[in-house]
Amino acid sequence: MVFGVFITYLPKKLFMAIQPGQPAPQFTLVSSERKEVSLSDFKGKKVVLHFFPAAFTSVCTTQLCTMRDNYAYYEGLNAQVLGISVDSPFTLAKFKAENNYQFPLLSDFNKEVSAAYGALYEEFVLGMKGVSKRAAFVIDEDQKVAYAEVLESAGDLPDFNAIAEGVK
Repeated sequence: MVFGVFITYLPKKLFMAIQPGQPAPQFTLVSSERKEVSLSDFKGKKVVLHFFPAAFTSVCTTQLCTMRDNYAYYEGLNAQVLGISVDSPFTLAKFKAENNYQFPLLSDFNKEVSAAYGALYEEFVLGMKGVSKRAAFVIDEDQKVAYAEVLESAGDLPDFNAIAEGVK
């Protein structure tokens, strides 16, 4: 019985926010195109991860549309943009199509990647549990974290200027 308590307690202690300089937690998720995408696919390239709470909400749309509208900047610096939420790949496909995002949206439906990056609400609005926090990470060519920002308020947007600087 003690072992069961240990297992349920341990993940909360393990999943603290990732800090710059640390190796980026590796992952493989299903994209809005229903294909597997792994962080390791982009080794040798910079990666900008944008975690967002829920597709089709106003602040999430603003967050990802800002990245869409500045996509050429990131592409010019050999950086791949990826959006991550706990929405299903089917919801993300519709969200991507409606907003013309040029980058993959990845489904963290099982909430493991959001937790590994310290970007998961235990409890969100309306009693929802296990929703991605709004967060941004820049991963360098060696798969180390170059920039990390995890926001507690879902109403706040990440610091886009700091993200852009982190990619340079």
